[in-house]
Amino acid sequence: MKKRLIGSMCLFLAACIWGGMYVVSKYILEFISPITLVWIRYAIAFVVLFLILMFFNYKKGRKVVIKKKDWLLIAWIGFIGYFISICLQFMGTKLSDAHMGSLITASTPVFVIIFARFILKELFTKKKMISLILATFGVIIVIGLDSMFMKHLLGNIILVGAAVTWALASVYLKIVSKRFNSLIITTYAMLFALIFTTPLMLTQHNNFTLILNNRNLILGIIYLGVVSTAGAFFLWNKGIGLMDVGIGSLFLFFQPVTGSIFGWLYLHEQLTFGFFIGGTLIVIAVIIAITKEDN
Repeated sequence: MKKRLIGSMCLFLAACIWGGMYVVSKYILEFISPITLVWIRYAIAFVVLFLILMFFNYKKGRKVVIKKKDWLLIAWIGFIGYFISICLQFMGTKLSDAHMGSLITASTPVFVIIFARFILKELFTKKKMISLILATFGVIIVIGLDSMFMKHLLGNIILVGAAVTWALASVYLKIVSKRFNSLIITTYAMLFALIFTTPLMLTQHNNFTLILNNRNLILGIIYLGVVSTAGAFFLWNKGIGLMDVGIGSLFLFFQPVTGSIFGWLYLHEQLTFGFFIGGTLIVIAVIIAITKEDN
């Protein structure tokens, strides 16, 4: 029960941070390209995580040995989850809007449960299915009542791709979390993502002088790198390691709640009546998932 509670808190905080991230990234994407933002975000996050990892290794006087097959698995997580998924997420957000971005990528649990069934052999339990159906209806209600959905169709399709790839990465994350702690996994997966992103970043044309002369941009980039990347990715990996990946993934449904609220507060995006109905269903679904025992 203690593990589930700690895991729930980690996943809830990560989802809320990511929900708010869409608002910050929407502003920053007005000045720099999505790929460059991803690269800067990972560069900052890797430096922070690596320094923390070295500190703990030095303090405990230990050296972690990672075998070749584990390096390949961590590299795969970095590629499909941190590189492909996040690039699609930023590109989709640029073409869509902040609350729709957080909303569509919150559909990830649907794909997580499907992938977990075939890769991890997790069962389709009654608890999972009830929670998933309720939360999915919540998402559908908000999307279905949003008149801007078709206007941003291309961006929304790209965001669906981000949801699918993140779900696949989360399932493989569960596998590697049995052998390494979340700090090690997050740090080195971030390193591989940085390596994969660098060639694309070098093809972009950005005015870095503009970035350095804009205080709000600098603060936003630091927030994305330290809080929504290093911090939130660590919390997510920690939470997934402590819980059933299918149940844990349901916490992503909190992204549209925080994303929509911050979008309304800071970007003046409209909240429909459907948002409140769907948000209520999402909260109920997650409560069922973490409190009701399977039969």
